[in-house]
Parts: sequence; C-alpha cells; structure tokens
Amino acid sequence: MPQLQLFLADVILVTHALIVLFNVVSLPLIWLGYFCRWRFVRNFYFRAVHLAMLAYISLQACGGKLCPLTIWENTLRREAGAEGHYAGSFITHWVQRLIFFEADERTFVVAYALFLGLVLLTWWLVKPERPRWWQKARPFP
Repeated sequence: MPQLQLFLADVILVTHALIVLFNVVSLPLIWLGYFCRWRFVRNFYFRAVHLAMLAYISLQACGGKLCPLTIWENTLRREAGAEGHYAGSFITHWVQRLIFFEADERTFVVAYALFLGLVLLTWWLVKPERPRWWQKARPFP
C-alpha cells in the first residue's frame, strides 16, 4: 500500500507541475500568438480555463490556503511513511524543486495577484472569440 500511495503522490505532483506549466506558459503564448496571428489563442475555452485557474489560485493565496493538490500529495506521502516533504523518486525530487519555492507567503500573494492582473489585461487587449452558443443566444424579449 505505501508504494501505491507514493505512486499516487507522484502522479499528483506531475499533474500539479503540468498545471503550473500551463498557467505560466499560456500568457506569453497568448501574446506570441496574437502577434503571429495564431487563431487558437483567441479560443474562449482555453482562455476561460486559464483565467479561472489563476483566479482560483490567487483567491486561495489571498486566503492563506494551500493548494488542494499539495495537501493531497503531502497526505499520501505521510501515510506512506515517507520522510520529509520532498521524499520520493528522482522525478518527484526535481519536479518539486521546480514548482515549490522558498519565499514569504506575501511574496506569492503579490505575484499571483500581479499575474492575474496581467491575464485580465490580456483578456481585454487580446479578446477571446465568443463561443458559438454565445453568438447564437438571443436576448429575452
């Protein structure tokens, strides 16, 4: 059972890293796509997911809460008997070093808020296309 818990903790960690990568890379990708005229950067669903994830992360940080994925991963590692926060496989060690930084909590709150502000500004300057269902919707009489 401990091996399964450690494996699941690693899966959560890699998923967490992919979410971080998506959130960080999407903003410069949107701007690059804007200048290169890539159509996908105006996709409403891509942009809405990006905005919603960053809004959730920012609100969570402002509230002083840990990410549920971090809590879940740490719980699985503790239940498996892993020592310390960074115990695990080679991949686990390096993925954790890439996504977890040592800094004051206020630094993260400010960074998340500023990044969310940039995403909101980008939403306004590089407007996503309305989805088809939205275009077809008619106002009530």
